Amino acid sequence: NWFGNRPEIIAELRGKEATEAIAKIAEAVETYPYVDEYRLWPGPNSNTFTAYVARKIPELKLDLPVTAIGKDYPVNGALFERTPSGTGYQISLYGVLGVLLSRQEGLELNLIGLSFGIDFARPALKLPFIGRLGFG
Repeated sequence: NWFGNRPEIIAELRGKEATEAIAKIAEAVETYPYVDEYRLWPGPNSNTFTAYVARKIPELKLDLPVTAIGKDYPVNGALFERTPSGTGYQISLYGVLGVLLSRQEGLELNLIGLSFGIDFARPALKLPFIGRLGFG
């Protein structure tokens, strides 16, 4: 448990797909630009790292929870980039203000680092501090 929260699987690869992803993950870890930096808010932090790795391996189709503050922090100050799932795009102003539209993540609005959204693929509202409220 992490501060009373149970761990959950948010992406999974198996077999050949997993084997191929391992090398890509190792490469992404080596190229992460914020190795010596960590800021709880708005980032870069551990969620920024996870989002960075996910963007390098789009076959993960990783949909990070809206409670993952720092996931929207742009790497190297990029204003426009692909979503962590690789199925859409996002605009982010230093992880403090932004919008994301994606087949996997849905529609998310980021205000002061907190994400609010709608998941169309697995119908749900996405709320900060709470997470998903829905059916999927």
